[in-house]
Amino acid sequence: MPTIAEKRKLFRELHESGCFLLPNPWDIGTARFLQTLGFEAIATTSAGYAFSQGRPDGGVPRAMMLEHIRQIVEASDLPVNADFEHGYADDPGDVAESVRLCVATGVAGLSIEDSTGDPENPMYDIELGAAR
Repeated sequence: MPTIAEKRKLFRELHESGCFLLPNPWDIGTARFLQTLGFEAIATTSAGYAFSQGRPDGGVPRAMMLEHIRQIVEASDLPVNADFEHGYADDPGDVAESVRLCVATGVAGLSIEDSTGDPENPMYDIELGAAR
């Protein structure tokens, strides 16, 4: 199995080379299956995982999501990008702490959403969004 550093290097190279497919496993079995199909990287799905646990999209607590991401990373030889909701915080410093914890799972990359979860104000303003 490649090291975390090797997976991260490959993920960067994939981004630098142009477009590539990034399928979304929701559990260890689908991660391993997608690897056998020849994909070069995978990305977790927060909604897919939530639904597989009988929870609504956005309903998985941070600690549970981190454990899920760690399991996917450890189950696959491929680089993994984490769908990491909105970083589990509004404050940029708190988002940074969440990102630090996510990076510690061994992911090659991660995505943070710009949505607030507040129907009255669904997106972070540009300054806060950029800081996050």
